[in-house]
Amino acid sequence: MPSVKTRPAEVRPDTEMVPETGEPIVAHIVKTEPGENAAAKVLEARINGTPIEALCGHVWVPSRDPKQVPMCQKCKDIYDTYRMFNDGLGDTPNE
Repeated sequence: MPSVKTRPAEVRPDTEMVPETGEPIVAHIVKTEPGENAAAKVLEARINGTPIEALCGHVWVPSRDPKQVPMCQKCKDIYDTYRMFNDGLGDTPNE
């Protein structure tokens, strides 16, 4: 019977897999329906690992603190357009 050699287990760091799309990482504004809370929607998606859609159409599973990356310019432009037609919206989505 041949001898069996053992090797130490390979330990891979617990890092987030980021697809190499060439696009910079940005924070998106979540698309919500009337009466929906965006923060609650993001939290639920993070817990369940379900994808959500941004105003710009980008679909992703949230996993980062959005305050650590710049805002998606497309989402910001769309939100600013919504603000022009809706007096109740704040300067930023979290207001």
